[in-house]
Amino acid sequence: MPTHRAVHVQSAGEPLTLVDVETKSPERDHVRIAVAACGICGTDHGFVEGGFPGMSWPLTPGHEIAGTIAELGAGVDNYSVGDRVAVGWFGGCCNRCVPCRQGHLVYCENLQVPSWQYPGGYAESVTAPANALARIPDELSFAEAAPMSCAGVTTYDALRKSKAMPGDRVAVLGVGGLGHLGVQFARAMGFETIAIARGAGKGDDARALGAHHYVDSTAGDVSEALRALGGVTVVLATAANSQAMADTVGGLRPQGELVVIGVPSEPLPISPVQLVLPGISVNGHASGTARDVEETMRFAVLSGVRARIEERPLADAADAYSATVAGRARYRMVLTM
Repeated sequence: MPTHRAVHVQSAGEPLTLVDVETKSPERDHVRIAVAACGICGTDHGFVEGGFPGMSWPLTPGHEIAGTIAELGAGVDNYSVGDRVAVGWFGGCCNRCVPCRQGHLVYCENLQVPSWQYPGGYAESVTAPANALARIPDELSFAEAAPMSCAGVTTYDALRKSKAMPGDRVAVLGVGGLGHLGVQFARAMGFETIAIARGAGKGDDARALGAHHYVDSTAGDVSEALRALGGVTVVLATAANSQAMADTVGGLRPQGELVVIGVPSEPLPISPVQLVLPGISVNGHASGTARDVEETMRFAVLSGVRARIEERPLADAADAYSATVAGRARYRMVLTM
């Protein structure tokens, strides 16, 4: 019986352990991927702690997967063994529900997410639906491609679908695993880019990533600082802090937009009057489809945007995960097989 190594979490909150598991052939409309790299996302912590409904155990985390197709299931005729592919948060859709039939695949009522509906990428092998696959450009390594399948597509797709036009001012709240890519994409897309983070320490990094301006949220009123720069059309909120998000609203220009991609559990403390009088909108944005991931990677190739990564071997998954949870990653941990 063939086997491969994978990380298991036996139950909610338990430690990450490396085990041998059976390698099974893919079922119809699925492929088996020989994993080369898998990014560690902050959302992985929610899975490990059992924070999502309908989870099953043991759990293998990881939804920033990059590798090569090792085996094809029946019915898969648009991919070949050896193709370089990525799988992100969007891990497959049903193509039958109303959102899918309307073309809103990422809102599929039966959406599959690696580590939630099937074992994720902290492993040497992953089996995924063929409609979850994004082709990786030759110009990107597996370690570069992996974060683009979640952190990359989430920030890029949110910005390109926002109200901002080239030349507009855009603020990125948070300079972390999501935000450091958001800053780069915002600059590359032609926005006057403002990075917001806690403390003066991230100012140099933010400017090196492409920010035209840096706002230290601990140094004063954030909305006032944004207004002093002329106000912003869009705030891309990557930091998982509801109060920090609310503190930016006063810096939005009339008909501006707060785009939320960070996911704190607390409600947003925003009053209706803050929205109604200036015509401000608040929108959530959920990752992107496999095609969106491909377009994100293509733009990254054209623009030079890359995640700043620390590569760790699969055997060090527990330590790399702990570093991410503790906020020590600069800026994305990537497991390599």
